[in-house]
Amino acid sequence: MSTSEGRAAGRGDRARYTQLLDHAGRATVGLCAAPGRAGARPWGSGVLIAPGWVLTCAHVLAASDGRRRDMGPDGVFGVTFGGRVVPARLAYDLSRPAPDAGPAARADLALVRLLDPEAEHPCAWLSDQPATLLEDAYIFRGHDQPGAGAEGDGAASGDGGVSGGAAAGRRGERVVRDSGDVCGPQDGRSVPEPGDGRGPRAPGEGRGPRAPGEGRGAPAGPRAPTPVDPFIAVRFGARDARGLQFGSDVRVTPGASGGPLLDCDRGEVVGIVKGRHQQDHVGLAVPVTALRGLGPEHLVAGAEGLGPDPYHALMSLHDRWHWAGQDLGSAVGPTWFDAQHAIMAGRGRLWGVQERLQALDLLARLPAPRDPLVVEAAVGEVLERGERPGAWSLRTWRDGHGALYQGSDPYTELRAFVHYLRIVAQMTADEVRDVPGDEAAGVREQAARLAEFVQAKAVVLQPQDRRRIGPVRRRPRSVLVEFEPLFYDEGGQELFNWSVSEGYGQGQWLRVDVQESAGGVPFEQAREQVLRRLGGRLLRADGDAGPGARVRLEVAVPEGHWDTAAGQWEVAASTRRTARLRPVGPGRAVILRDQGRREQVDPAWLRRWQGLTAARELHALRIPPRPGADARRGSAEAIWRLLETAGDGALPALCHTVADGFGRDAVGVALDTGFPAGLWPAHGHGEERDCDAGCEEFHRGVRELLQGSGGVARLPELVRQLRAKAAEAAEEGTHWARDLVLLYDDPEDPIPPLFTDRPQVSPR
Repeated sequence: MSTSEGRAAGRGDRARYTQLLDHAGRATVGLCAAPGRAGARPWGSGVLIAPGWVLTCAHVLAASDGRRRDMGPDGVFGVTFGGRVVPARLAYDLSRPAPDAGPAARADLALVRLLDPEAEHPCAWLSDQPATLLEDAYIFRGHDQPGAGAEGDGAASGDGGVSGGAAAGRRGERVVRDSGDVCGPQDGRSVPEPGDGRGPRAPGEGRGPRAPGEGRGAPAGPRAPTPVDPFIAVRFGARDARGLQFGSDVRVTPGASGGPLLDCDRGEVVGIVKGRHQQDHVGLAVPVTALRGLGPEHLVAGAEGLGPDPYHALMSLHDRWHWAGQDLGSAVGPTWFDAQHAIMAGRGRLWGVQERLQALDLLARLPAPRDPLVVEAAVGEVLERGERPGAWSLRTWRDGHGALYQGSDPYTELRAFVHYLRIVAQMTADEVRDVPGDEAAGVREQAARLAEFVQAKAVVLQPQDRRRIGPVRRRPRSVLVEFEPLFYDEGGQELFNWSVSEGYGQGQWLRVDVQESAGGVPFEQAREQVLRRLGGRLLRADGDAGPGARVRLEVAVPEGHWDTAAGQWEVAASTRRTARLRPVGPGRAVILRDQGRREQVDPAWLRRWQGLTAARELHALRIPPRPGADARRGSAEAIWRLLETAGDGALPALCHTVADGFGRDAVGVALDTGFPAGLWPAHGHGEERDCDAGCEEFHRGVRELLQGSGGVARLPELVRQLRAKAAEAAEEGTHWARDLVLLYDDPEDPIPPLFTDRPQVSPR
């Protein structure tokens, strides 16, 4: 939202600011000694920004001589608002990072926690974007005593010791004593600015809002309070290392340090007043975006904090509080949002304050991004600026939202926000797609709510923009190669088509390569075609999955090809034209899937899978059950009984070849009885010989593999580790695992059909 938008309208109708100024005044507080200490001078100001939290300047909590303020036991002091003094304690000090925190940026900010959890209070709206040139702006300060001010109606005392803009417009200016330093000596560059008693005057304009006939108050005696203004009009002129610089045609009132700097054109608090620079006499404020530096290292010893990511937690409380204020069941009066809406009305924005309010509430319900760089990447993708970092640090999804106000036309702005929120919803859902538990389920639900909001806002976009935003790249978890048998040619050879898909979990796939022809090709030829392209495809999927990721390779084959040793496939190690070939099995998990199992999940299959996932431990089910057992036709019924009556933690293990004969029949029976997983060598022995010492080594190795495996979900990675050891000959007795095949068929993530009349499920 550019600062110039609606500026003419704002100058033409200052009355539209009245409600906003009133809200800002009621959210401004005074900081003073602990409750019950009479006659204590006020220290400075602050602003309520979230339930139970006050933002102020860190130097306000130190006296002018640098000593600690007169606080009560355990550092308790007072916060004045709502006609009362509430006990509070310093929680976070951003001006003094912990010694071991590294070269962290210091900001003259502090967070104060109210100690009364039942204290009801308003909250100001903090901007999610850096401040730009301000024209209609005001600073506020808290009263030096609760309930001080004009006489009259209950509202006069009910707004509670804070300088209310609209209240001043109705009742005349508050009367407050000249007290408190604007900046403490630790700043070194800022000094107090005494008040001169003059009224607020906007640049180039007359007095601020005031009811007709209201005066300055009664003449003061020798010790009478000096009349000063509750808010002062200022002009923001620059931003540099010192912070936001503003000028005013009146001096900044003492005690205003820590109070909010309000941009009326945007209806947002953009800074926290710091003081006046002693050389060029400009006012200084700390931008609220400096809060992005808040970390656990700023927590004061003994204080109750906001958890491991306090900035995310604080802004989530802020955004959810403002959204809750619009609840139809709420008994509150006009809200800060209502004031913003009145100011912004008629500006023709497609992404207005109501869209922002709901979007930030939905973002606040999501976990913090796993890395701030993903926020930068999402903003970069939306603004089409590539990998170039932004001009300011972005920590949370909220910060990314604020970076999208580029002063562009309303349609382009709407498209940017829709695209960004779409990316956030998808990334968040991908992070917890396969994570068990109620917490992950709750995250998936909130991501779905954000996606629904995006869908509703995208309906007004042009078709080409909807298509551009729709296929947001997700983080793949696997690459699936599927061989589809067609028919036999005249010579009796089976022919195949094939496809390659990226998998995102829960049966969601996106086909990225396909070989489809009327005649098909023999299996070996189809495999060679796949291998020529598979290396680059795996590398691209790895890149999309994130730094250091290695997606799983899944290979779906029909009956008769269960001996496919996909773990020994060799693919290109890079995208170079002459890249070397490397086996895939040691470097990434490789599993085999049954091409005959499709989207329709057989109940026995699902039941077996649930039993495996719930089993405390896994154990190998040897087929046939003992050396020398009859593995021919006469024992087929025994194999059925063995598999049907097996316990939940059983996994079939065969040392026979599964390409034909007994081994092929045994795997077929295992699949028909619902088994989702099994282990066998790609080159097992045939029926012409009985089991030997090599078979015993194989079965012993499988038993050891399953002991303490931690559950079926870890099997693909455990087998990968075993293949890696066998390939390197790192351990004796692992050579049997070089051609180990792991059947791993998750019914909760069924493979897609290769050919279908229905639209394919895309990664949304």
